[in-house]
Amino acid sequence: MEEELTPLLRGWMNYFRLAEVKGLFEELDGWIRRKLRGVIWRQWKRAITRAKGLMKRGLDEVQAWKSATNGRGPWWNAGAAHMHAAFPKSYFDR
Repeated sequence: MEEELTPLLRGWMNYFRLAEVKGLFEELDGWIRRKLRGVIWRQWKRAITRAKGLMKRGLDEVQAWKSATNGRGPWWNAGAAHMHAAFPKSYFDR
């Protein structure tokens, strides 16, 4: 019986091990994208540059100016909806 179960159990362990790694890499991928959005936010040093950059990426003028002048830090802005709209996941997949 042990000889029959060993390959089966190894297969299940390998299957679930891959599933856990996949989740870890997805989490890491999300963190890296947020970090890159923060770098972009820092590169746009002034509010006018941030507003113009957000408008160039498709945000309307009112939302771009509200976001550019919100006074929050790069990490907060990197996780905010306006940066996700301007730089979606597909932007970083290329």
